[in-house]
Amino acid sequence: MKSIRDFANLFGVDVDLNENLVVKRGNGYFLVTEDLKKAMAKGFFYVGSYLGKVKNGVFYPGFEFLRMLSQKDANCIVVDEKTEWLFICGRDIFKRGITGMKGSTKRGDYVLVLNKNGETLGYGRVTCDFDEVKKGVAVKNMLDLGDFLRREKRL
Repeated sequence: MKSIRDFANLFGVDVDLNENLVVKRGNGYFLVTEDLKKAMAKGFFYVGSYLGKVKNGVFYPGFEFLRMLSQKDANCIVVDEKTEWLFICGRDIFKRGITGMKGSTKRGDYVLVLNKNGETLGYGRVTCDFDEVKKGVAVKNMLDLGDFLRREKRL
C-alpha cells in the first residue's frame, strides 16, 4: 500500500483506499468490493479494479487507478484532439497542445493527461515551467493508453 500511496502523492493526491478491500496477487494489486472479496476464489487471475503492480520496488499503475486519481484533485492537464492522438501514439506533449491545467504544473511535477471529455489518457512529467517555454516539449510521456498496443505489436 505504501507504493500506491507514494505514487498518488506524485500527483498531489492522498488516496484513502480501504486496505481491507485491496487484494494482492503476485506483484499486482486489485480493489474489490466486500461482496466480491467474499465470493472470489483463492487462485484468481483478475478481480475487481486493477490498481497496478510493484516491480523492483517501483509502482506501475493500471489505467483504472489513473482514472481514480483524475477524479480527485490531482495535477492534470487537458490536451486538444491532435495532441491527444499524438500522446496515445507515444509522443511527448508540446505547450501549444495544452488547453487547460489543474493543480501544480511546475518543472518536475507529474501530471495526468486528460482529453477534452475528461477521459484519462495516461500521465507524464513536466519538463519546464509553462510560463517560460515557447517551443519544445512541455510534458514527457511516461505512460499512455497506446502502450499496450505497441507492446503487442513487438511480439
